Amino acid sequence: MEKEQLRILLIGSGGREHALAWKLGQSPLVDVIYTVPGNGGTASVEKVTNISDISPEDYPALLAFAREHEVNLVVPGPEGPLVAGIGSFFRSAGIRCFGPSKTAAQMEGSKTFSKDFMARHNIPTARYQNFTDYAEARQYLDNVSYNVVLKASGLAAGKGVILPSSKTEAYEGLEAIMLTKEFGSSGDEVVIEEYLEGEELSFLTFSDGHTIKSLPPAQDHKQIYDGDKGPNTGGMGAYAPTKIATPQLIEEVHRKILQPTIDGMRKERFPFVGLLFTGLMITKAGPKTLEYNVRFGDPETQTLLPLMDGDLADVMVACTDGCLDSVSFGHYPLYSATVVAAAGGYPGHYDRGDTITLGPPPADTHIFHAGTKAPTPRKTQVDSQLPLQPLHKHADDSYGPRDTCSLQTLTTSGGRVIAATSTGKTLEAAISQAYEGISSISFPDMHFRRDIGKRSLEADSNPILRSNGTSLTYESVGVSISAGNSLVRRIAPLVSSTARPGASAELGGFGGVFDLYEAGYKIAPLLVSGTDGVGTKLKIAQAIGKHDTIGIDLCAMNVNDLVVQGAEPLFFTDTYTCSTLDVDVAEQVIKGICIGCREANCALIGGETAEMPGLFTNATEYDIVGATTGAIARGKRILPDKESMVIGDALLGLASDGCHSNGFSLIRKIVERAGLSYHDRAPWSADDESLGQSLLAPTRIYVEPLLRVIRRDLVKGMAHITGGGLIENVPRMLPKQLAAELDAAKWPVPKVLRWLKDQGSIENLEFGRVWNTGLGMVLVVSQEHAQETIEELKSAGETVYIVGKVSARGEGEGCIINNISLWD
Repeated sequence: MEKEQLRILLIGSGGREHALAWKLGQSPLVDVIYTVPGNGGTASVEKVTNISDISPEDYPALLAFAREHEVNLVVPGPEGPLVAGIGSFFRSAGIRCFGPSKTAAQMEGSKTFSKDFMARHNIPTARYQNFTDYAEARQYLDNVSYNVVLKASGLAAGKGVILPSSKTEAYEGLEAIMLTKEFGSSGDEVVIEEYLEGEELSFLTFSDGHTIKSLPPAQDHKQIYDGDKGPNTGGMGAYAPTKIATPQLIEEVHRKILQPTIDGMRKERFPFVGLLFTGLMITKAGPKTLEYNVRFGDPETQTLLPLMDGDLADVMVACTDGCLDSVSFGHYPLYSATVVAAAGGYPGHYDRGDTITLGPPPADTHIFHAGTKAPTPRKTQVDSQLPLQPLHKHADDSYGPRDTCSLQTLTTSGGRVIAATSTGKTLEAAISQAYEGISSISFPDMHFRRDIGKRSLEADSNPILRSNGTSLTYESVGVSISAGNSLVRRIAPLVSSTARPGASAELGGFGGVFDLYEAGYKIAPLLVSGTDGVGTKLKIAQAIGKHDTIGIDLCAMNVNDLVVQGAEPLFFTDTYTCSTLDVDVAEQVIKGICIGCREANCALIGGETAEMPGLFTNATEYDIVGATTGAIARGKRILPDKESMVIGDALLGLASDGCHSNGFSLIRKIVERAGLSYHDRAPWSADDESLGQSLLAPTRIYVEPLLRVIRRDLVKGMAHITGGGLIENVPRMLPKQLAAELDAAKWPVPKVLRWLKDQGSIENLEFGRVWNTGLGMVLVVSQEHAQETIEELKSAGETVYIVGKVSARGEGEGCIINNISLWD
């Protein structure tokens, strides 16, 4: 069914309203937006007309205008009209209003009302007491044993909160609120509540009275000066998403706070329709509610709407029509940051009418106006039949307001004047661009905080970061227990898939258990263990964001080392070390480990995830190591069996799958000197595979084919060609009096290795000491068993070459390679 075209009346004049107009204007459902009164920024948004000669408080005039211009959705921005009942007023006139009823708006209009509501519905919050009598409030302060926060109960434009640092300051603050009326009639009643320590979060949640859907949590910076100093403001900046807002925390907030709030309001017969802003403190005891607002936050709205992947107008209509569950929206995988520029003196007295100069902002940056005024605002005599131009499309395919105001004379008209909001792939990039955006703006006595998001950025490199400047938590120093728990839940099914006789491969204990008897070893076998890593191959995985094969490498490096000793790999453990745990990345790595374990029939029975802030120079880096244990049945041959080797024994080579996991420090240098990116097409590849993808081809796992020939007692020794390459590894399986005589003409060198050799001008001996040259395994077998061994390995899917023979060793000649010039 075709959806109704929307003609919107947007009420307000701040940065929030500019951001709402910008986002609503992108909707194909929106025909026109009238802003009352709007500002210098909304004046330049396509589809928007500023209406300056109607007061936002004159509801009859607003209704007459709405009827005349066929408005079918009213969107009040600030809290004042909502608390005064604008939502109920327009709904009773038959016009949709995205906002709560007058009763529901008391959740913001009266802090005493909202605190008592929280108490009735067991919403986690701070201890508190409400007072209308100054003497009683003063006596309560005399007796209270914890630090407090003083809140004027009524509306105070976000400024009616005092955070005293001493009893003296608490008395002074109480007097300012209740006696000298610093916040006017808002201070007729005061809430004295317990000061909570932790990290603040802002949740913006859409609701139709039943269903709730939230935007990503943001973190606001309320106080005027850097370091959270000075009086509270309406908000000097914000960023999102936040590190502390893990999926587990978001789920907990929805379950314990947001849904119970919406359900409680409905049960008390004032269902909430609109946008509920919930301010939270994430304490050591969990999330607790600081306050409710009944409208979009400012500057959280400017921060979050650029991240919203969805149609805001459609979501608003669904809320007003009671069918929020019929629409969906997501958010782009980006970070967003907002820096607010305020007038000198704000939040106290400040001048108006100063000229604003705007330069071109950087890419991915929006300039959202708040207290700005265009020189010639439009009047109500508008022709609603004029054709509307489409929303301006930027060169980067994003949509947003054209910077037409930079061509006009703008003046200041408020305390928070203007803001720069930027998005980026990292928080650091978003913050940096937002400050670059602010640098393109100037007006007399302009002031802005220079530490927006600083605490979060420092958490990536500073292992001793105080949460909110006071109480330390493990989360505050960069270690997320909840993220670790999330990883365990995600990988549990993967780990279970590696189960084999002897191990259930289930996580949850302090150590892994393996039953040798169940694995078929009725008599105690010999155990063989080993440990290994992947090396700097990890650098390429991290450079291109491909982590699904690294775990296979880790498993392969370990199990291949075991099988060459004649052991059956039985179980595997790993350690994943990082500065900041990225659950998605870690899951992909461990998924690869599980793939390798299944191929080797080796159970993953345990592991360690070590989140160590500051250990790596980059928060996205990680390292992995593994350890595996195998068994050799008692009475079976332990390899290498050097005493059985004789001159003339055959050397068999098993083809490698390329570089495997060695020599990557040299590989990365070669790629760098060639001037190539890991995203470029691989020069040695016939298809469109990138250079990075090709180099990440995992190490081949030889376990099952080799166990076949081991169990038939066909093999005298094996060498896994890893660090040290072909030349250094083959002699490790031979007795001191024997050497390996290889013929380079007997096997092909993979194209990737030949390209690396040529591009790096690598000498032949160095080439053989660094890489496998095309052979991942070399076996010693007797001449009489050579053909039988080859056939068995080929039937298991291996490519096998007769690459040489065992000969007498000369001085220092453990590995002799004939026809080595063929590598040139």
